[in-house]
Amino acid sequence: MEKATSTEIGGGGGGSRRQSDLNRSFKLAIRSLLTSCSKQELAKAFSNFSNAEQESLHRLFIQVITSLHKMVEDEFESLCLETQVGAALETVEQLVEEKNLDSLFSEKSNIMDAVQNLSMAKRNEIHYLMGMLEKAEEQNRCLQDRVELLRQKMPDDSGISVVMEKFKSGILSYGTCSDGI
Repeated sequence: MEKATSTEIGGGGGGSRRQSDLNRSFKLAIRSLLTSCSKQELAKAFSNFSNAEQESLHRLFIQVITSLHKMVEDEFESLCLETQVGAALETVEQLVEEKNLDSLFSEKSNIMDAVQNLSMAKRNEIHYLMGMLEKAEEQNRCLQDRVELLRQKMPDDSGISVVMEKFKSGILSYGTCSDGI
């Protein structure tokens, strides 16, 4: 599948400022949600691991986060195309322009209508984001299942199972330490 550019997202013609803003905002939001931790943070969290194990764990973590970023961005772009977000944003932009040209419109507008419209838009946005979160959680579960399946298929003499057990115990001990904060 070809990657859509920010001006193509959601279908529609030549793209718009609103479309670009949506794409940029989503990427900023996903970047802040899926940030990688530094080697120092990882070493601190898994101090009982050897340096080589910590290095391998950090590389694996970076690969998973990178893959997750790509999957979430691709899913977002796919949903935008599927739901024709670009065309809807262009229509909104055109309506806003028309309203700005009508000098009497601003005098006739009702503040309560604007509040209701904004509330409805925010509810829809929350519903949409909840759906995206559920999809991301499902993808995370799939990745975890895949890792578990791969771990089961690997020969035991590779040492990976030891690293994975240490990783799990490190996560559990990190979680109990951070609960106390």
